[in-house]
Amino acid sequence: MTAPDPRYPLDLVGVGIGPANLSLAALLDDHPDLRAAWYEQRPDFRWHPGLLIEGTTLQVPFLADLVSLADPTNPWSFLNYLKHQGRLFPFYFSERFHCPRAEYDDYCRWVSEQLPALHFHHRVDTVRWNAEYEVFDVDLTPLAADGGGLATARVHARNLAVGIGTAPHVPEPLRPLIDATATAPVIHSADYLQHRERLLAAGHITVIGGGQSGAEVFLDLLRRRPAGGERLHWISRSPAFSPMEYSKLGLEHFTPDYSRYFRELPESVRDQLLRDQWQLYRAVDQETLGDIHDELYRRTVTDGWPDAVLSPGVAVRTAGRVGAHQLELHLDHQPEGGRSRLLTNAVVLATGYRERPLQSVLASLDGDLRRDAAGRPVIDQDYRLALSPSIGGSVFVLNAERHSHGVGAPDLGLIAHRAAGIVNALTGQARYRLPERSAFTTFGVRAHTRLTEGAENERRDPQPFSTTLPPPRGITV
Repeated sequence: MTAPDPRYPLDLVGVGIGPANLSLAALLDDHPDLRAAWYEQRPDFRWHPGLLIEGTTLQVPFLADLVSLADPTNPWSFLNYLKHQGRLFPFYFSERFHCPRAEYDDYCRWVSEQLPALHFHHRVDTVRWNAEYEVFDVDLTPLAADGGGLATARVHARNLAVGIGTAPHVPEPLRPLIDATATAPVIHSADYLQHRERLLAAGHITVIGGGQSGAEVFLDLLRRRPAGGERLHWISRSPAFSPMEYSKLGLEHFTPDYSRYFRELPESVRDQLLRDQWQLYRAVDQETLGDIHDELYRRTVTDGWPDAVLSPGVAVRTAGRVGAHQLELHLDHQPEGGRSRLLTNAVVLATGYRERPLQSVLASLDGDLRRDAAGRPVIDQDYRLALSPSIGGSVFVLNAERHSHGVGAPDLGLIAHRAAGIVNALTGQARYRLPERSAFTTFGVRAHTRLTEGAENERRDPQPFSTTLPPPRGITV
């Protein structure tokens, strides 16, 4: 692969191909005047393969696909995927609003296999700003089937879209447990399915983490262990195994309206809100909690109380290995301040994810990056990094902006809206007409003032009825 001429750069290079960048690629496929390419080091698209547990569904409706909430006529919609798979009528009669998680993974792979600008098995090594040509130099390495690097290459782009996603997180007290060669398995929930049989072979299993992943793993293990021989323990730092806030008005925190409001708040207020809003994104779907209770209750009918301990309000203080087959957890019981010790034979760490540091690909731009008081990158309303004036191109970030845009940043329901906003920012045109209002809830004094003043003006000066239709979605205005 030879380096293209920097005088004729791409309009956009995408780093990483997860749902967020795949959404952007799907929308840009409808704009042939924009030249773009995406690079991903994995061999193909995979979305949380370790958690595609049988029977699990998305926590968002199927309309939260890659394109529909920005462009419902787009050919890369979930409904068009069903049509091409010959399953549109079965889906219709199933009356599903939340599709199976494995089906969403298959849908995204269907899109990824047909978009020509996507390049898997390519690792992006470095990104540098080329001041002479006013482009980004992107150095990358094509990978062989065994993962080894081939001859390096370089591409040039006016702009970047960085969607490198998140990585499994292991809290500090639990890190002494990590040893891939040890007999007693310690597995992050991200890799659960690959190690499920190994976990089930252990005598006693402990699941740490009270969010959705922890609940799904605990339920799956419970269903696969014999009655009376469950030998399961589920621990959560949260004061209860709490249901997700899933009321219709509560879900309006995942709208563009709330993202705009959140972004205008002071940094300290945003940080406090994120801590207070844990039930919006770190709790458990009510149906999953119901299924756990039902499974436990069913076993009491003929087999007595199951050998399963569910312990909220418990944090792991320290942890270590005891011999070849046991793990030791020292626990703090937070409400009463007591302590206990738990011996187990296997641990599943359902301890969540953390955003991958942007420095892994943007190290050369570190000195040009504006940061907030906590050292995090400043991100504008169009999902652009705030860079020094010497950098003429834009770097858009996808799913790295929770601190600036709120709880909806990683939510699948906002990826199409974010991608459409990036297309508009790239072109300087409203190619996608984004909604001026998306929630019944009025967030903030500015929105309240605008709405109340608008209503007062309408009473004073009513507008005549107009039959003019807006231009179709996706047309340049």
